[in-house]
Amino acid sequence: MSVRVRLTRVGSKKNAIWRVVVADQRSPRDGRSIETIGHYNPQTQPSTVVLDRERLDHWLERGAVPSNTVKKLMRIQPDAPAAGVEAEEAPAPAEEAPAADAEADPSAGSEDDGDQA
Repeated sequence: MSVRVRLTRVGSKKNAIWRVVVADQRSPRDGRSIETIGHYNPQTQPSTVVLDRERLDHWLERGAVPSNTVKKLMRIQPDAPAAGVEAEEAPAPAEEAPAADAEADPSAGSEDDGDQA
């Protein structure tokens, strides 16, 4: 059985929304799938792409082949965290910014001391 990671169309007429699914290569586009691992909505500005990277990596390790469109969607969110997990790297730059300000303040304070003397 050859497994593919591809898109399945859902949504109403002229309002396409796509699910990212793992499916057998021989099944029809909107047919039975093994697992749903995300969705893509091109109607929003900007387009919404949600991928469960943990499950996607799981299937890719086991030999699933992504379609060309899914490869493009993977490039849109290369470092996206797994679904339901918040990124912990975002607060790190915020912590460094006050430290940089603290370093700038003593140098500014020494200049003020020079003006007073």
